[in-house]
Amino acid sequence: MQTALDLKNKTQLNYKIQPGDLLEITVFKEGDMNRTVRISGNGTITFPLAGNLKLANLSVPEAEALLAQKLSEYLVKPQVTALIKEYSNKQIYVLGEVKKPGSITMPAERSLTVLEAITLAGGFTDLAAPDRTKVLRNANGQNQNIPVEISRITKLGDKSADIFLEPNDTVFIPQSFF
Repeated sequence: MQTALDLKNKTQLNYKIQPGDLLEITVFKEGDMNRTVRISGNGTITFPLAGNLKLANLSVPEAEALLAQKLSEYLVKPQVTALIKEYSNKQIYVLGEVKKPGSITMPAERSLTVLEAITLAGGFTDLAAPDRTKVLRNANGQNQNIPVEISRITKLGDKSADIFLEPNDTVFIPQSFF
């Protein structure tokens, strides 16, 4: 049976650091170097002796190793520990014909699919047109409109049709025409 600590450690191993995350960094026996830092919008932090480091998209162990490597130029075998104190706030929005439209905070440790987001928003209303569901996404400055046929997922069991959402995506479920 997994304990909460095992789960937390596994989460921090798989989780990729994101801009906006708050990290607590400690260097063993170097108390004056300990810092709590927020990852900047471009994915970097500035750390004493190590300078400007890009930590975004690294796992916690990878970030610890990078910091230790940079600090090893000045310290003998530095032991660096990083802990995510606060995850950046990542929202998705579910609008239209669902029972509880609004924003949903994405779980930090895993991605959310369209069907999971609709379920979290209370499911479809009686007026919904599930097969005309759309995901509205802004990727690299380009607006995308991604159609999702819910019946392919629910009736045909095609999990590939249930796409993973990204932060700031909007799931829109239109009204059906009678």
